[in-house]
Amino acid sequence: MSEPVGEKGYAGDVTPEQAAQWVSSGEAVLVDVRTDAEREWVGYVPGAVPLAWKQWPGMAINPAFDDGVRAAAEGGKKLVLLCRSGVRSIAAAKRATELGAQAYNILEGFEGNPDESGHRGLIGGWRKRGLPWRQN
Repeated sequence: MSEPVGEKGYAGDVTPEQAAQWVSSGEAVLVDVRTDAEREWVGYVPGAVPLAWKQWPGMAINPAFDDGVRAAAEGGKKLVLLCRSGVRSIAAAKRATELGAQAYNILEGFEGNPDESGHRGLIGGWRKRGLPWRQN
């Protein structure tokens, strides 16, 4: 299941487009590490494994994360981890790698970085790049 780990402590970084291609080809499983509230209110990727890295409120590490990663990685597929802007998913990818998964961080995350006005969703990110997503 695992492959050599780079100096970052996880398999590497991929663009949203590369992650989407791997997921659609069945080569990878997308794990959305944002909080339940983020997925519910901001949007989610259909078919992604919802597995918060940190839980709201307080942003404590999710005690179910390890078991969720192990389940997502069954069968030896790559894991591509998605958060809001590509920061939490780095920590989550490192932990998934420690657990034996071949884990990648998705650059830019779901919403991308904030623009000059502090608004997300306008500069990069899964959603901005027109990849599959839904909103409740």
